[in-house]
Amino acid sequence: MPEKLFGTDGIRGKAGEFPLDRATVRIVGSSLASHLSQRLGHQPTIVIGRDSRESGRWVEEELILGATAAGAQCKSAGVITTPGVAFLARSLPADAGVVLSASHNPYYDNGIKIFAPTGQKLDDATERLIEADIFAGLEVAASIPHNLSNQSAMEADLQGRYIDFLAGIARGLPLQSISLVVDCANGAASNLAPSLFDRLGAKVIAISNTPDGRNINLDCGSLHIETLCDRVIAENASLGVAFDGDADRALFVDRRGSLVDGDGALWVLAKYLQGRNQLDHNVVVATVMTNIGLEIALRSRGIRLIRTDVGDKFVLDQLLLTGASLGGEQSGHIIYPRLSLAGDGIITTLLLLRSIIEDGKSLDELTEGFERYPQILLNVPVREKRPFEELGLQNLISEIEQKLGNRGRLLLRYSGTEPLARVMIEGEDQTQINQLAHELAGAINESIGSS
Repeated sequence: MPEKLFGTDGIRGKAGEFPLDRATVRIVGSSLASHLSQRLGHQPTIVIGRDSRESGRWVEEELILGATAAGAQCKSAGVITTPGVAFLARSLPADAGVVLSASHNPYYDNGIKIFAPTGQKLDDATERLIEADIFAGLEVAASIPHNLSNQSAMEADLQGRYIDFLAGIARGLPLQSISLVVDCANGAASNLAPSLFDRLGAKVIAISNTPDGRNINLDCGSLHIETLCDRVIAENASLGVAFDGDADRALFVDRRGSLVDGDGALWVLAKYLQGRNQLDHNVVVATVMTNIGLEIALRSRGIRLIRTDVGDKFVLDQLLLTGASLGGEQSGHIIYPRLSLAGDGIITTLLLLRSIIEDGKSLDELTEGFERYPQILLNVPVREKRPFEELGLQNLISEIEQKLGNRGRLLLRYSGTEPLARVMIEGEDQTQINQLAHELAGAINESIGSS
């Protein structure tokens, strides 16, 4: 059976190498357009955006060549955030949105992420059809004329629509008292975010906002928060925000230079929404990696935390299933379905700013009440990935869970990409969880360890 190419975040790999070589990218464009046409009964419209990495332009050109060869009309938004494309797909409307980005990866990688008009990721069935066309070596015309004469005007128009949408979210929000350090990761938000927050009246200090094609995510952005922490303190700023390469997630720094990750943002936003009767069903959706401290803090306010597998796709699925109004990941993907079905770092920032202004408190004050519990994560190399229940570990696991009680948590899982078993334990006492984690890791190693 052919290898699966689409992961939870689309196709990703090194630009220029399969499946992100020119020929394969062209097949993706052609296949997507063909299957959309067959399903819809008309020639589809596809809106495309990219981040700032140097391969983005030629990857976009190849995708457009393939899609137009199959009869699609393509509209390019140029360099724009992933959620920006998701917004355009539903607002134009288009029949699909395509983002060319590898998010937080280095510049030499790239990716293809496809959205339905709802702003949701492309359905699994269509992804499988595109994969089948790739492995079958679908023939695509070698050269299709593509008129780029109005490209700049089109990009400016589409980007402007997205910025107007974001500005509308902040309508009536006075930001003149806010000083905001914005780390754009030299990525897709480099022009959009500073201009938006400046337009809204905030004092903006933009950093890492000069992309050169190779400096995206390089010692900056949400993967390297240290520079932002130092700058917030140096500027005596109200807060700082760091985006990743495609700005679908954001991490924050309070005025004291302390990190506020996705768990912290969920705590602040859950309280804000609950106080205004907008936290539907008193539920927050997060993942198995979310710190148990958030679960305990939410519980103290009568809010239930529902956990999913890691990935914003799974968070969104659960949000739609339960009708909940807030979900996200520790990494900074926050989804607020009333505004967007895609994680949007800029929307998250606007929501957090609204909480700060309307509650009249600083970010560090708003995060009070959430105590992050100690955590240990151990990786155990394994020779096989047998179900854990077959390893005779149940008694030990039960003992550990009993010792942790309702103020600790054990997560045991295999890596999806490496021959590793992952043992993660959270609890109130670092010494205790260290001992418990090493005891369980040792038992796994004795049973199926590769060393």
